[in-house]
Amino acid sequence: MENEKNLHPRNINNKSYDFETLIKAYSKLASFVKKNEYDSLSLNYSDPKAVMCLNQALITHHYSVKDWSVPKGHLCPPVPGRADYIHYIADLLSEDGEPPVGTSIKGLDIGTGTSCIYPILGNSIYGWKFVGSDISSTATNHAKSILNSNPKLKKNIKVRHQEAAKHIFKGIIKFEEQFDFTMCNPPFYSSLKEASKNTARKINNLNKNKDKKGHDTSIEKKSNFGGVESELWCPGGEVAFIKNMIQESIEFKEQCVWFTTLVSNNSNLPVFYKILEDLGDVEVRTIEMNQGKKVSHILAWHFKINDN
Repeated sequence: MENEKNLHPRNINNKSYDFETLIKAYSKLASFVKKNEYDSLSLNYSDPKAVMCLNQALITHHYSVKDWSVPKGHLCPPVPGRADYIHYIADLLSEDGEPPVGTSIKGLDIGTGTSCIYPILGNSIYGWKFVGSDISSTATNHAKSILNSNPKLKKNIKVRHQEAAKHIFKGIIKFEEQFDFTMCNPPFYSSLKEASKNTARKINNLNKNKDKKGHDTSIEKKSNFGGVESELWCPGGEVAFIKNMIQESIEFKEQCVWFTTLVSNNSNLPVFYKILEDLGDVEVRTIEMNQGKKVSHILAWHFKINDN
């Protein structure tokens, strides 16, 4: 079978969802799965509760994570799409073509959210250790509750509250602490109005993303129509956020091998390239990430001082 969703080759959700198997792993999903006009099992992807339940089934079945949830009103991350970022990080860290595994690899997830999704997937797939940070105490407390239900995850993932909202790494990376990489899914929008407008567009486009058999092929591009302020927008949007991240990374260049972040709008990439070029002795890579019809980018930079 071909890669139907254009996800990373190692992503176990490249193909259509096996709803029968997922229901066996997470019985609550059954009430949301119905036969469509083509007599195939399907889901109403415009229903946030259905999408939340699907992702709970995916993380339960594929990664054996218990009691994973997202509080009402917060973003429900699409598990397959989030796993893609983890797989591309593994490629970035690969020196001999094989992705590194085990607790010798340590990552920092900026804005880990209530779901703590990137650390959970990174540890579940590759066995990496993580620190997850967030400016929201609601997010960090909920993330910790998930970890408390999963002893293996709790052993390898630490969650820290960022006390100063204006900072990215400061106050989170401890003195002489070392990381192999950082990652971030930054707030993309510059205002609540902009975020709301984009949500309305996604809802209107839902019925345009079905293939000839009626299957929705764009689950990776939807944000599930939720999200609180810190998850969706900040003053200046992703440009201001990532500019700040790059500037702060200078101070921690000897404590991290690779700094990375998602970039939603590729027209913003030249802005970041110019800043990084002006720093000098910085290796920059751009990783294209395809998810359905959506193309996003991972911006990665490495200060060559670490090559000593």
